[in-house]
Amino acid sequence: MSITLYNTMTRSKDPLTPRDGDQVSLYTCGPTVYNYAHIGNLRTYVFEDILKRALIYRGYTVNHVMNVTDVGHLVSDADDGEDKMALGAEREGKTVWEIAQFYWDAFRADIERLNIIEPTIWCRATEHIEEQIQQVQLLEEKGFTYTIDDGVYFDTSKLDDYGKLARLDIEGLRAGARIEVTEGKKNYTDFALWKLSPKNSTRLMEWESPWGMGFPGWHLECSTMAMKYLGEYLDIHCGGIDHIAVHHTNEIAQAESALGHEWTKCWMHGEFLTLAKSDDSAGGKMSKSSGEFLTMDVLIDKHNYDPIAYRYFLLGAHYRQQLAFSWEGMDAAASALARLKRIVLSTRDGYTGEQEPLTDCIEEFDAAVVDDLNMPRALAAMWKAAKNTTASPGEVYATLLHMDCILGLGIAEMAPVEIADGADEEIDALVEARTTARAEKDYARGDEIRDQLAEMGIEIMDSPEGTTWRRI
Repeated sequence: MSITLYNTMTRSKDPLTPRDGDQVSLYTCGPTVYNYAHIGNLRTYVFEDILKRALIYRGYTVNHVMNVTDVGHLVSDADDGEDKMALGAEREGKTVWEIAQFYWDAFRADIERLNIIEPTIWCRATEHIEEQIQQVQLLEEKGFTYTIDDGVYFDTSKLDDYGKLARLDIEGLRAGARIEVTEGKKNYTDFALWKLSPKNSTRLMEWESPWGMGFPGWHLECSTMAMKYLGEYLDIHCGGIDHIAVHHTNEIAQAESALGHEWTKCWMHGEFLTLAKSDDSAGGKMSKSSGEFLTMDVLIDKHNYDPIAYRYFLLGAHYRQQLAFSWEGMDAAASALARLKRIVLSTRDGYTGEQEPLTDCIEEFDAAVVDDLNMPRALAAMWKAAKNTTASPGEVYATLLHMDCILGLGIAEMAPVEIADGADEEIDALVEARTTARAEKDYARGDEIRDQLAEMGIEIMDSPEGTTWRRI
């Protein structure tokens, strides 16, 4: 059963056919380290982690490269605006280098909390300036560039298929342009390869080049570093859906003009996480520039969620569907994770390491995985196994453990929650509240309290004599 993946370039689900047998080259666009990643950013990295886990699960060896944008590119796709790294440095009273290191460390902490496997290679833009200059020189030699007062630009009119990934209507874009085009640009869609520093001033991040002191355009780093570490051909290139029209379109223009052939076989993009409308939010796309964004620290420290509950929340929607974040959705995910944990802890003791996973559940799970990473269907197969009352506890646990290779929920590491001394009174109060709720036929509230207790590591047992509880 071959894995099929939705390819943005073809607009279809295509079978994966790596160029090098069972070796898969994977490039994923990484963080710009001038601020914390918000949970919308992190949705993309969870999707890419599921992809990588699925490839490994299917027997492939994955060479995964991710960039770290620690160079001061501009805030706008139109090659203007302010420098993100400089904005971060000014905001926090640090050097740009300190800002870059601090937020890269924070990003790595976030992905560790979400059980995301780190890439094979991290590559920082500031450590590859020479390679980026060489890339511009190559494009210049091949006649794809021109130089104006503020930098070296890529001439998109040289390509008959510019914009093919996004299927851009170039004439329509030009006619509908509402911003002032940089003076000297030949075409509306041309983009900067190397920006020159303003005359009579010094930027916080700038380098010598054949064209003068300046800094690379932000599209340049990804194509340059991807080719350095993965060669002339990529099997898969990933990113957020917002990268299609500009960033990935310009990466393709640079790379294929330099190489003279198709660069990437499969382009994959994750959809937005949006904020659901609420009393304190207007809803819509999460954005750092608007200030409307949530971080993992907020979920964990302020709202006391297990970070894996957020991972579980994301698995409930296909990566190509928009997903609205809400606190109600997070509560539901946390409750589901608590139920799963209770099942894991109750079946683990019956596992000897010799039991085989449940065949029918694994077949349904695998069919979902190979069908463009359909995680909602995969979760359904997982719950079918978890709720199986005819299989032995060891078989149920073996099945969940097997599936977790892709789900990444930490089945093997799940442990009872430690209860602080003096907490018995709180537990007794919750058990009594559940008993009252059930007597009043408020079963939803009763189930909610059961899940809350499960998160605390408490199992409750009903009998004709009443309800008792124990730590698990």
